[in-house]
Amino acid sequence: MTTPAEAVPRTADDAALSLEAQLCFALYSASRAMTGTYRPLLEPLGLTYPQYLVMLVLWQDGPTTVGRLGRKLQLDSGTLSPLLTRLETAGLIERRRHVGDDRVVDVHPTEQGRALRERALAVREGACEAVGMSDRERDALIVELRTLAARLGQR
Repeated sequence: MTTPAEAVPRTADDAALSLEAQLCFALYSASRAMTGTYRPLLEPLGLTYPQYLVMLVLWQDGPTTVGRLGRKLQLDSGTLSPLLTRLETAGLIERRRHVGDDRVVDVHPTEQGRALRERALAVREGACEAVGMSDRERDALIVELRTLAARLGQR
């Protein structure tokens, strides 16, 4: 007895439309796996993955505007605002109206938020260990992914 899948002849189009042949699905799967890898690493810091990304920007750039933060993380205000609210409630950031332009909101890491930076170094080390790539392989993959994003028009 044949199953329905066996009864259908396989063509080149079938192979092209298989889930395994889709670049989008490979990227999606890798992204989900990477985010899942970060979850237990971030738990001791009390951060979610998106909150961690916000803190990375603040640790790197220092105080910045909400708009610049959204552009850098490629997040719209509907996604970013609740993230910032949770970080502010946790005492890790502070939002202040920009001096000279009340329409602009600046985001500042608090002393507690800045102190979290040292503990976050273990997160990067744990993630790199989980990935199992050499520094050279990791750096090459980052370049490839940035090139892909640029080709797709997302900077």
